[in-house]
Amino acid sequence: MADNDSVLAAARSWAGAPMALATVVSTWGSAPRPRGSHMLVHEDGRFEGSVSGGCVETDILATAADVIAGAPAVVKTYGVADPAAWEVGLPCGGEIAVLVQQVSTGGFDPRLFDAIATAQAEGRSFDVASDLASGRSAAGSQGEFVNRYDPPRRLLIVGAVQIAQRLAGLARELGIVTHVIDPRGRFLTEARFPGVVLDDRWPDEAVTALRPDPATAVVTLSHDPKIDDAALTAALAHPTGYVAALGSRKSHAARLERLRVAGVAEAALARIDGPAGLDIGAIGPAEIALSIAAAMVRSFHADA
Repeated sequence: MADNDSVLAAARSWAGAPMALATVVSTWGSAPRPRGSHMLVHEDGRFEGSVSGGCVETDILATAADVIAGAPAVVKTYGVADPAAWEVGLPCGGEIAVLVQQVSTGGFDPRLFDAIATAQAEGRSFDVASDLASGRSAAGSQGEFVNRYDPPRRLLIVGAVQIAQRLAGLARELGIVTHVIDPRGRFLTEARFPGVVLDDRWPDEAVTALRPDPATAVVTLSHDPKIDDAALTAALAHPTGYVAALGSRKSHAARLERLRVAGVAEAALARIDGPAGLDIGAIGPAEIALSIAAAMVRSFHADA
């Protein structure tokens, strides 16, 4: 999955200005950015996003300026650069092909940005098909190159505890929309959780209302079975991408037995990552949060 959130936001902010859009349409080997990655270039030289992590962006900026000025769309291929020469290329040894097209009705229709935003707000994927020869893009899944824009990744943290504070911060840095759910008002404050959505509903009600999908993680951290078990049951009733519960192996075994007695199927119980996170020998809230974030990201990529 390509991370294009900042590009899509810039496109809507710059609406009406002459722009060009660069898109990675194919990769080979150790390419620095995945297919579908965007770089948006404004007429005044501003840009957002990346197609190579910095290796070929200067050349893309020059090409984008030509396209904005009226040159036809073009697909540019970049491979390994000669390390002894001042050449544009990829030192990582990979190869990428990049479509540079005008943002216009004859190129990447600017109305597509609004359509993508609407679909994401509704939790739907949206496909855009591009003809590489003409540089024309339109909504649909049939074409030479199809880019899928999935709903933003979300993290629903149940239990406003210290580990949740660290995990929320990591998720924010990863661009994951985060909700912290806890019916205990004294735990759930903006001072403890800046920049995230606070939800004081009972966890099963909140999780059900938020309708977790494959791009959503639900992580229970409260250590209170009344809170965590309800949230897990709700999360397992949806196609939630990652479901995890904090605790020791002993407490997790007891948790599974409680859920089993409550009627949760074995196949659903097997989806729970418990104890939560990758085994990195974590000590303390920050390291435990890191292990959970890593397991969550691994799960998202496995399902992509």
